[in-house]
Amino acid sequence: MPQIIVENLSKTYHVSERQPGAWGALKGLFARRYRVVEALNEVSFSLERGELLGFIGPNGAGKSTTIKILAGILEPRSGRCEVDGLTPWRDRIRHVARIGVVFGQRTQLWWDLPVIDGFNLLRDIYNVPEAEYRRTRDEMVGLMRLERLLDQPVRQLSLGQRMRCEIAAAMLHRPSILFLDEPTIGLDAPSKLAVREFVKRLNRDHGVTVILTTHDMHDIEALAERVIVIGHGKILADKPFAVLRREVFAERRLFAQFPGDAPELAIPGTVIRHRDGNSIEMSFDPDAISVPELISRITSEHQLLDIHVEQPRIEEVISRFYDLHGAAEA
Repeated sequence: MPQIIVENLSKTYHVSERQPGAWGALKGLFARRYRVVEALNEVSFSLERGELLGFIGPNGAGKSTTIKILAGILEPRSGRCEVDGLTPWRDRIRHVARIGVVFGQRTQLWWDLPVIDGFNLLRDIYNVPEAEYRRTRDEMVGLMRLERLLDQPVRQLSLGQRMRCEIAAAMLHRPSILFLDEPTIGLDAPSKLAVREFVKRLNRDHGVTVILTTHDMHDIEALAERVIVIGHGKILADKPFAVLRREVFAERRLFAQFPGDAPELAIPGTVIRHRDGNSIEMSFDPDAISVPELISRITSEHQLLDIHVEQPRIEEVISRFYDLHGAAEA
C-alpha cells in the first residue's frame, strides 16, 4: 500500500483587490473586492515508501500548497489525503511526529540560541528518549559536518550553514517522511552539494521517503528518478525524469573542437546551434542519425582535438515542457 495517497485535492484562496491610488484605497475600506485563486485543482498521486520524488513547477503552480496540505498546515477545500494512514490536518499531533519538514524561507531553530540548544528543544518537543536523541544527533552532525557550528547562535550562521542545520534538525526525531520545500534556495555550490548528498544518503541508507520541491533543476537531476510537474494547480506530468526528457527533447547535442577554425559541416539530420572559433555545437536526432555514425562522419573528414555528446540541459527540457503545456510563469 502506498505511504502517501492524494486523491482529487482542491484548494482555493480569496485574494483581496483594490483600485490604485488614494481613491481606490478609500473605496476598499467600504467595498472590498476579492478574486478567487485556484491553487490546486483535482490533484492526485501516490508515493511508495522509500521513494524520492521531485515536485516541480513555476511560481504559483501549487507546489508549496501541496506540501503544506501533506504536512497538515493547510486543509484542502475537497479531496482525500492520507500519509501513513493518517489525515494530516485531522490527526495533526500524531502526524507531525512521523514527518520532517524544511521550508527554505523559514526556520524551525530559535534565532538567538546556539544550534545545540535548538536541537535540545526539539528533542523535548518531540519527546525523543535521551539515548536515541544523542545517537541521531551525533549521526546528523557528522553527516552534515556541523561540529563547529553547534555553539553558534543561528543568527550568526550563513544561509548555507543554517540550511544544513535545519535539515539535520528535521531528522532528530527520526521521521519516515521528509518534505523539502526549496531547501537549496540561495545556497552556494559547496552547500548545495552537501545538502544533495545528505538527502541522497537519507533516502538510500535509511529508507526515508522524500518529496522535494525546487527551482534548481540540478537538484532534480541529481536526486529524483521520478518527477511530478505541476502548473496552474494541475498535474501536467508524473513519470521518471528520463522518460520526460525523451518525450520533450528527442535531440542530443554534439560538441566538437578542432585544431583550426571549425569547418562548415552539412550532415543530414543535424543542426548547427553555435560556432565559436575552433569549436562547434550541433543538435541531432539519434533516430535519424546514430551517435557512432555521426562521429564517424566527422572524424573521417576532419581532425579533432575533442568530441563528446550530451543530453539537453535539464533547464531546457523543463522550459520546453512548460511552453508545450502553457504552464510558464506569467
